[in-house]
Amino acid sequence: MSIIEKAIKKQSEASHTLRETSVERAQSRKAPESVNDAEPIATLAVAAEPAAAVAANAGVARENKVSVNLDLQQLAQRNFVSLSSDRRLINEEYRVIKRKLINNAFGALSQTLKHPNLILVSSSRPGEGKTFSAVNLALSIALEQDKTVLLVDSDVLRPSVAKTLQITHDVGLTDYLLSDKVSVSDIMLSTNVERLKIITAGRPHHLSTELLASERMEMLVNEFATRYHDRIVIFDAPPLLGVNETAVMASMCGQAVIVVEENHTKLSEIEQAVSLLPKDIATGFLINKAHRNQGKGYGYGYYYGAN
Repeated sequence: MSIIEKAIKKQSEASHTLRETSVERAQSRKAPESVNDAEPIATLAVAAEPAAAVAANAGVARENKVSVNLDLQQLAQRNFVSLSSDRRLINEEYRVIKRKLINNAFGALSQTLKHPNLILVSSSRPGEGKTFSAVNLALSIALEQDKTVLLVDSDVLRPSVAKTLQITHDVGLTDYLLSDKVSVSDIMLSTNVERLKIITAGRPHHLSTELLASERMEMLVNEFATRYHDRIVIFDAPPLLGVNETAVMASMCGQAVIVVEENHTKLSEIEQAVSLLPKDIATGFLINKAHRNQGKGYGYGYYYGAN
């Protein structure tokens, strides 16, 4: 039994959460298949009752056209999802992962989740690959023809999205949360990828973690959830352990992706991290640097589990 299986089994027994058995069907669901032909390790746990809808914040300014250029060729060379027509293994693996998230966000399961189009990407501890995973998910979703994606760097303690994508912008999330003079249009960046927008973390601030739990943050999240019917928002959030505000952010989202580094992340840390998530959130585990069952090298696995 793998560490992910053990974590899910222990947490499920403690919470007695109802296990569902399919993403596409609301009542009778089969466990989704994992990447790399691995056996599914758990089923998806969701709330039985749908969450109440939250009204959009009418005071948030409209987006403008501040734009940055991503070096897509260099990103592909660094093993990020490519937007070219070439068939690459990383693209195929994240295509499987994103499909489950999109089905949750807009399929039958979306009726049972609060803000199903908001996806928190986190880990138990730093260094397990959550930013790499969040960026790849955003790039992969941007390839969809009928969906847009917003990538938000909400890891304001250790921001990595801008560095990873090699972009700069003077204002970001913390600047917006600190001042009502900063609007969404000041922080939202268009890119040379048509369906991808980005919000950077902003300038460091000694109260940056408290800002994530603020009322202004909640209003912003509600706006993201309700303003565009075809948009998925990915939050690259701080690790769950040691940062209380990440759990608060999770309560605002409908889905959580917990990045786990195979043969590195400890079972006790996974259990503790999962216990901090809301009981009604759809939780998935993205296995980073997973040994492939066939062939050589590493891959990425994605599994749903009861939280």
